[in-house]
Amino acid sequence: MSLDIKIPQSSKKKKTSFIVNMQLNHHKNRGGNNKRNIFIVFFRHYYRWILWFFLSLYFFTSYFAGDQASPSSTTITTNSLISNHKTSSSLSSHAIIESSATVKQGRTSIFSGMKIYVYDLPARFNADWVTASDRCASHLFAAEVAIHRALLSDSSVRTLDPEEADFFFVPVYVSCNFSTANGFPSLSHARSLISSAVDFVSDGYPFWNRSRGSDHVFVASHDFGACFHAMEDMAIEAGIPEFMKKSIILQTFGVNYKHPCQEAEHVVIPPYIPPVSVHRAIEKAPANRRRDIWAFFRGKMEVNPKNISGRYYSKGVRTAILKKYGGRRRFHLNRHRFAGYRAEILRSVFCLCPLGWAPWSPRLVESAVLGCVPVVIADGIQLPFSETVRWPEISLTVAEKDVRNLRKILEHVTATNLSTIQRNLREPAFKRALLYNVPMMEGDATWHILDALSRKLDRSYRRSMVSDPMRS
Repeated sequence: MSLDIKIPQSSKKKKTSFIVNMQLNHHKNRGGNNKRNIFIVFFRHYYRWILWFFLSLYFFTSYFAGDQASPSSTTITTNSLISNHKTSSSLSSHAIIESSATVKQGRTSIFSGMKIYVYDLPARFNADWVTASDRCASHLFAAEVAIHRALLSDSSVRTLDPEEADFFFVPVYVSCNFSTANGFPSLSHARSLISSAVDFVSDGYPFWNRSRGSDHVFVASHDFGACFHAMEDMAIEAGIPEFMKKSIILQTFGVNYKHPCQEAEHVVIPPYIPPVSVHRAIEKAPANRRRDIWAFFRGKMEVNPKNISGRYYSKGVRTAILKKYGGRRRFHLNRHRFAGYRAEILRSVFCLCPLGWAPWSPRLVESAVLGCVPVVIADGIQLPFSETVRWPEISLTVAEKDVRNLRKILEHVTATNLSTIQRNLREPAFKRALLYNVPMMEGDATWHILDALSRKLDRSYRRSMVSDPMRS
């Protein structure tokens, strides 16, 4: 190949330009030049194919190299389906197809290597209650049982060595003392039972005393949490037991204002609904079912609520709903129990979730996981996992004072963004976040509890000793 550089001359303008000619001397076949020229001719004709081959090889190997690093990235994507309030629905829909098995490998890194030691308490604190009544593990307060069982089944977070634990779980079942008179749980024994458990762990282990219980975790899945009473004024008067105030409490009760029953460090959790009952209801429902009930509520409603020492059940909200909409064609309201009520939820568009004695209700979980839009009527309520679950996108909130305008509010939603809310409700990740599974599943209720605890690792005595050895 030769390079000829010519400088043309112009008589009109004294500007100089360069012309570069590259010539292939394929007519010269002397010595070793022949092989070199053949190679150049070959490359000139086929360089596009060669370039395409190497680019394809590069992207092919990059794909598989990236696939090897997928566990951590998949974990973040799946978690963002629920935790990122600004994530678009298209990204969320993409995230839910990720493999839960792959994500499981990254669980330890998600929880920052957190370890939990589960105390092996005598059976009188837990197992004996389940033996005495099957309801202990299936009623709406049974989160205390489900969380305990899920932790026992999870080898990635649970540790058998208390010296390496960040938190200590105290498994006491206080909701299983069912009254023979009305079948409801009696909480009169709760304080003494938990106090006895604390005495047991503080006498037999050094961990409670060294941190004064600040790295210990309890479950209080009752109307007003660790205040252990079904009526608010009595719960406030009793308050949280002094020995629990430094600990972390997993509780179904939560409000977004100052309240004596949440003065301890706490995580608001969902009430317990047996996953098997949800799946069974869905399986029994017709494949071509329609939501032919517009607004639904089944539960306790009193036409003339009894004034118990100045306390009205549901603050009169349920009574107002019954009086205003009872008998209306579009409102399916019923005061009597019915074993197949979950089939009614599957047929409903809106499910009313008014407060009872406490702000929270199991209807919130049942309606959401069965695809009925929860209509939350409980002023100031803090919903479960509100830091991570996008509740405003899958539910409605109606002020207690506005129940008389409920029909107009629901009609407005029906005409505007109902389809968007229903589409959000169909996200599997959201439903999973409200149910407890044994063993624990990626993204379920227990998983979210662990996620919340991992953000409280500043309470870990073990870690504080590592970062500041002088404290010991």
